Formats: sequence, C-alpha cells, structure tokens
Amino acid sequence: MHCVVTGGSSGIGRATAIRCAQAGARTVLIQYQKNRDGAEQTAERIEAAGAQPTLVAADLSQADDRHRLVAAAWQPSDRVDAWFHIAGADVLTGTAQQWSFDDKLTRLWEVDVHGTISLARAVAERMLTQPAGPATPAMLFTGWDQATEGMEGDAGQMFGPIKAAVMAYSRSLAQTLAPRVRVNCVAPGWIQTAWGDTANDSWQQRARAQALMNRWGTADDVAAMAVHLCSGDSEFITAQTINVNGGWNRRPHNAP
Repeated sequence: MHCVVTGGSSGIGRATAIRCAQAGARTVLIQYQKNRDGAEQTAERIEAAGAQPTLVAADLSQADDRHRLVAAAWQPSDRVDAWFHIAGADVLTGTAQQWSFDDKLTRLWEVDVHGTISLARAVAERMLTQPAGPATPAMLFTGWDQATEGMEGDAGQMFGPIKAAVMAYSRSLAQTLAPRVRVNCVAPGWIQTAWGDTANDSWQQRARAQALMNRWGTADDVAAMAVHLCSGDSEFITAQTINVNGGWNRRPHNAP
C-alpha cells in the first residue's frame, strides 16, 4: 500500500503518516511546506514502523508545487492507495497570530480550500487511470465539527466557512468519483495540537467541557479514524463526514 499525507510534519498529519506505516503501508509520502525538521522526525517514525518514507516540500497554494507533488506521489509506485488531505494553513501560532483577519482568511482560502480542491482534482484524475489494486483507492479530507453549527468570534468566522467548504467539496467529489474512488472526511473537535498546547485556562476548560469524554482529543484520535476510513475495512463507506470530537456535550458550559 502506498499512502500520501499532506501536512505530515506535525500534528494530525504526522500521526496519520505514522499510523499508515503501522497499518502496513509499504511507502508513505510526506508533504510539508517549511518544517523540514518536523518532516524528518515523522520519517524516522515511519521507518521504525517498517515503511519507506519520502519527503516532498510543497506550498499547496502554488499550482507548480501541487503539480510537482502529484508527480512525485506516483514515482515510487504506479498506484496511490490512499491520499490524506491533512495540510492546512497555520494562522493561530507564530507570526501569523499578528496578521489581520483578512490576511488570515485569504491564506486559509488559498491553502485549505483552493489549494486542496485543485490538488484533489489532480489526484482524482490519476487515481481514475491507475492500475487496479486489492482495494478501492480512497481520499480523506479534514473538516471541523463546528463548521456547520457556528462558533462565536474571529476563529469561528474564519474556520467555519473554510472548513464547511472543504466538507461540502468532499461530498461532491465522492458523488463524482464513485464507485471507482472512495472519498470521506473527518471533522475533528477540540484537538490538542500546537495551539491547544498554549491555550489559556479558559480555553482548556472549554475544550474539555464540550466533549462528552471530558478531555481534549489527540492527533492520534483523528489519525485512527482517518486511516480506518481509507482502509479495506471501510470498502462500503464513502461520501461521509465523521466527527472525531469525543461526543458533542450539549449541557451548559462556561465559555471564555
């Protein structure tokens, strides 16, 4: 099995790439943008799990980089079994925290929506013409559990429409490609990635309170579902969006 994971240098992308290797993938291609050190750390974990990693640096907002990534994905093999669209623009940490709302929204659109859709169309074209394998090839997208419900503040106004667009696209692509390619989406809830590690006490309390499991989710929680949905165990599952949020808690909580 040959898998491709965008955003594989950290967080959910790293966890997904490693879980692919643990699930028996022979080769795993890791796309990253700037975090070469993180991508190499992921590659070490993949090798330890018995798979062969490949690293590709690409900015998904750039057409040339997307074309180069697709070409590289089919170089080690004439078939890609699973493609995980995990990469997303980070506008919550680092210097991006200081950007204006418009600049953040523009970057999210360029990477998470336009870049992801353009990339997925190119991947689909290749998947439809590649040799048949033991299982139906699959694509997996990453949404957000609150995108369809709404959340107050700038974060809700940015990530809500962006991730809702990704979720809607995944369903339309599934309708287009069935039955030759399966397409699903995971919608994480509060996941303790880089932003969660530095969130203040009020957000820490909110993240735990809004999950019936009463804890933050982990990158591996999301990766487990993502890999399952792209595995041969899910051959009859397509056009679905699965929340990975510990169960939404509808009881009152103290919001920040």
